[in-house]
Amino acid sequence: MTRSTTRPWTRAAALALTAGVAVVLTPTTSSAAPPPATAEQARQAVADTGQQLEQVGEEVNQAAAAAEQQQVAATAAAATATQAQAQLDALEPELRAIAQTGYVGTTRGRLAAFLTSGSADDLIQQMSTLDQLASHADAIVAQATAARTAADEAQQAADDAAAAATAAAADLESRKAQLKDELAGYQADLARLSAADQVRVQTVLAGPEVTASPAPAPTAAAGVAVQTALAQLGDMYGVGASGPDTFDCSGLTMYAYAAAGVTLPHSSRAQSTMGVAVSRAELQPGDLVFFYSPVSHVGIYIGNGQMVHASVTGKPVAVTSVDKAGYVGARRVTG
Repeated sequence: MTRSTTRPWTRAAALALTAGVAVVLTPTTSSAAPPPATAEQARQAVADTGQQLEQVGEEVNQAAAAAEQQQVAATAAAATATQAQAQLDALEPELRAIAQTGYVGTTRGRLAAFLTSGSADDLIQQMSTLDQLASHADAIVAQATAARTAADEAQQAADDAAAAATAAAADLESRKAQLKDELAGYQADLARLSAADQVRVQTVLAGPEVTASPAPAPTAAAGVAVQTALAQLGDMYGVGASGPDTFDCSGLTMYAYAAAGVTLPHSSRAQSTMGVAVSRAELQPGDLVFFYSPVSHVGIYIGNGQMVHASVTGKPVAVTSVDKAGYVGARRVTG
């Protein structure tokens, strides 16, 4: 479902705030005037939008993964349906032959054997042959019935999977459209602030930049992930990007751990369910650190209270304190 962001201040108010003028918003449907917009309120509104933007971006990543999974399932279901139909088709010649012989297990077949047999031994032989043919025919009919049921069920499953894949693709496009709208609104709102306030907003969202001081990693894989992430310092944030030159938050962690041979999904929320949980006091370099509830941001802990992350539109990959606002937990995805 598409969600719109309501910005609690108008363009006129924002422009006036940029110029340092106090503004009182004009009432619309109520006679009581809203409270005056302040520079702090304007900054907070843009920061809130920026956080919502990251959440929507991660929802797009999740929707993309879901659409891909549904398409894989639809393709597999279609292949199963094709195979089931082929098995049914392979029985058609035998079914046709059974139909043409009038089903040898009938009373008519037994009567014909009695009338045409030359001796008791001949009759027994013919009756035995009829029983064998009847048993074979019964088996073929039962096999065909089961094959028909399997083919029908497989086709229904394929149709359902195709419908789910179509719905997932539509949801992805809807979320992309929402993200585009959110991004445009955030960039417009940010641009209306003074240069100093723009820096303040981005610092709230990204945390203050610090000089990287990584500690030794506990495992080779964690070390590779940390060094790979640090090698991306200065690369710009890009919504939905996973390298090699632009990244969003989960795209960076996915890229870093891929270099270490560890596969992560392109979703901070999905990554927050992987590995084992670790406390703030137990953090080691390479641990994934998560922010906000529900989770919509992730970084890689590098030691000494620091993390590296791709944070927000307009900011490059950087190192900041792991204790920036919104910290909710960590996971260890290596041994």
